[in-house]
Amino acid sequence: VGTGNRGHVFAILGEDSFIDLLKASATQVTAFAKAPGGGLYVSTSNLGKLFLLGPTPDTEGSYESDVFDAHIFSRWGRVEFRGAGNVELFTRSGNVDNPDRNWSPWTRLDLRKDTQASVPAARFIQWKTVLRAGTPPPRVDSVLLNYLPKNVAPDIDEVSVQVGARYQSVPKVSIADSSSGNSSDAPSVHDRDSIGVKWSAHDDNDDQMVYSVFYRGDGESRWLLLKDNLTEKSYSFDASLLPDGGYTMKVVASDAPSHSPSEALSSEKESARFEIDTTPPHVENLHAVADGNQIHVNFGAVDSYSPIKRAEYSVDAGDWQFVEPVGQLSDSRSESYDFKVNIPSSENDSAAKKSAATSGTDGQSQAASTAEHVIVVRVYDRFDNMSSAKTVIGK
Repeated sequence: VGTGNRGHVFAILGEDSFIDLLKASATQVTAFAKAPGGGLYVSTSNLGKLFLLGPTPDTEGSYESDVFDAHIFSRWGRVEFRGAGNVELFTRSGNVDNPDRNWSPWTRLDLRKDTQASVPAARFIQWKTVLRAGTPPPRVDSVLLNYLPKNVAPDIDEVSVQVGARYQSVPKVSIADSSSGNSSDAPSVHDRDSIGVKWSAHDDNDDQMVYSVFYRGDGESRWLLLKDNLTEKSYSFDASLLPDGGYTMKVVASDAPSHSPSEALSSEKESARFEIDTTPPHVENLHAVADGNQIHVNFGAVDSYSPIKRAEYSVDAGDWQFVEPVGQLSDSRSESYDFKVNIPSSENDSAAKKSAATSGTDGQSQAASTAEHVIVVRVYDRFDNMSSAKTVIGK
């Protein structure tokens, strides 16, 4: 079989079994023809040439492997060779993918003794065999090169913090390389009392990694350990562990499980600043009085950390109604509310009206002043912490 675009000629022995006979000094093998004496003519294009393959093996031949890319600067170790006959093995290395540019010279390995590849540490390597006719016939079955890539530190791509989320553990799977892969696939669930930290990381050596999570509050200089020896790329914790305030998370990734203590490397990355507020606001000076057919309500709302987000009220267990602050804009940690609401009709009101009519008074005003009504208010801060208060009029 003739091939392109490298001009190789193969002998097919059977399914998944072949011999790489030769590489022609042209890019495409285009045709074969029988030659006298059992030989074979091989025609090529680009460049156009004609070759004659003899019927018997040549006294000497060579084979060069493809250039192997270790992707990282590496030290080359022992070469494991399997074959037979008169075979010589050579290696060379370099730091560019073109062997003709600044590579080391071919270095011969003694297959009868130590087969250490005596080539400089580099990213790329190539091996070559020279086969000479003899008994038994020369044959190369396999060549295996051992190498040790230079250790590089893990790389953390991103650290994100989600307040009000809890990440669930991912089921463990038996995979040889559990460290590669970038982002965490841990599913998250809404949990307003939790804080979730998630990160993505990779290691160019495909080393196993462990992680540590630290935190630091605004105005602080020292990082405090939250959790170490994590193997997953996410961690959740109870928000009540940290007082209200602004914080930054830091994740440290280490390849210690794959290296001795002196060789292990680590890297770190910080999250964007985030805020925690788990303390609800409180309602101050809730006061309500009947004012004709209405109820006049006023109160204050105060939060120790974040602005008041909104306030609502309910009369006699009715639907919650939104109420604006006095300044109409909720942007402060302290807001005042002053509003009037119509007194709802009830059976007690009707009874009071009938009683008032019998006595000759204004039934509607008398009902408003004597009927009992429950006013409940609730306020939320920016982090949806809520508190409520109630008052009763007409007792």
